[in-house]
Amino acid sequence: MSMKQYEFWFVVGSQFLYGPEVLETVARRAAEMADWMNQSGKLPCKVVYKVTAKTQQEIADVVREANYQPVCAGIITWCHTFSPSKMWINGFVDLQKPYCHFATQYNREIPNEEIDMDFMNLNQAAHGDREHGFIAARLRMPRKVIAGYWQDEKVLRQLGDWMRAAVGVAFSRQLKVMRFGDNMREVAVTEGDKVEVQAKLGWQVNTWPVGTLVETMNAVTDVEIDELMNLYRASYDFATDDLETVRYQAREEIAMKKMLDKEGCMAFSNTFQDLYGMKQLPGLASQHLMALGYGYGGEGDWKVAAMTAILKAMSEGQTGGTAFMEDYTYHLVEGQEYSLGAHMLEVCPSVAAEKPRIEVHPLGIGDREPPARLVFEGHAGKAIVVSLIDMGGRLRLICQDIECVKPIMDMPNLPVARVMWRAMPDLTTGLTCWITAGGAHHTVLSYDVTAEQMRDWARMMDIEFVHITKDTTVEGLEHDLFLSDLAWKLK
Repeated sequence: MSMKQYEFWFVVGSQFLYGPEVLETVARRAAEMADWMNQSGKLPCKVVYKVTAKTQQEIADVVREANYQPVCAGIITWCHTFSPSKMWINGFVDLQKPYCHFATQYNREIPNEEIDMDFMNLNQAAHGDREHGFIAARLRMPRKVIAGYWQDEKVLRQLGDWMRAAVGVAFSRQLKVMRFGDNMREVAVTEGDKVEVQAKLGWQVNTWPVGTLVETMNAVTDVEIDELMNLYRASYDFATDDLETVRYQAREEIAMKKMLDKEGCMAFSNTFQDLYGMKQLPGLASQHLMALGYGYGGEGDWKVAAMTAILKAMSEGQTGGTAFMEDYTYHLVEGQEYSLGAHMLEVCPSVAAEKPRIEVHPLGIGDREPPARLVFEGHAGKAIVVSLIDMGGRLRLICQDIECVKPIMDMPNLPVARVMWRAMPDLTTGLTCWITAGGAHHTVLSYDVTAEQMRDWARMMDIEFVHITKDTTVEGLEHDLFLSDLAWKLK
């Protein structure tokens, strides 16, 4: 499902104590608020007013329906009046979708001349939301609390960002990852417990033989390749006359996409140690598939493949870009400390500063023909890098704030896509923190998804979250990791 197809159900709390006239007003206002927020153009998904819940049964019914409706990506609640929170217990215990407590009120201001006891009885959000918030805290529910006036741009931005994280959860719950071959031999961080990941995050991670991919490649027609070559020409500059090599990449892409689509997979991994029957490691092929929204992981790294797909789903419709990434080398000149991120071939062109070029060069690894690939520089801007690791018994999501810059040198003999950035709080402190937390060498880099959204996603998924920011210190991080380790062992 695309971002626009998802809905978030608006469930408003009240009770019969106030009488039918008040309840009619509450329902009318709730519908008005949902319509206004939808028409504001500030939200990526639709808000659907479902019910003014007055009884335990109404709450249980709407939760049950939300759980079983794929179109519903989460529930947003608000208490216009006072809603006794014991009636919410059974529904909250059963809720399987992301939950946002929207602490707002219908009126922006207190009306000095109009305020009386009738007004106070009707407009009790300040009262009702506190009662409502207690029960979620008491039940230890993972939740997002957004407070503020429902027409304010800042509030709508917060709500929209949370929606994107919740869509990431919905996407994750149905994600299938296709592994072409196994992990790169002896690499530790690409390992992980696939059973635990499926139970926790929903991912179905399975392997398909490279031989099956080769069979599918052999069945690709020249007409299919010609069509994709036309798309390449429209999207990229050709900086090579070796069209047969580019056509071979098109053949690989078409075959991989056929297999992915047939199995309903939105992410894939491969490794240069298993290219049986293939002439080239997929470079351009993998890059263009990522541009279409598929996630990718090199060296058999299925975790980063899945996370790339999830962040792409969360950032649908945004233009900054999201890409599979790897820290390759550092520039350690004092006062000019930068990381250079790249990979052998496979960086998504969504992060390019200018139109990417198709080039053909020897790879120097994998013992195959020189592959075609997209070469470009990433654009400047604030971004994050994200790594999901298996700590044995729990998953840890590590997120670091970075500032991408135009590369400070041309690197004319480096024929790969690359991004250069300043790590927060600085390169060496950030590197020490990343290694201390166990961050992988493969990451997802995104200009669109924020650290707050990744925190929300981790909270919804009930996994550990570590954030390295401009204010992080090594000592502080070590202390936080120690406490986190104790807390997660008790869960």
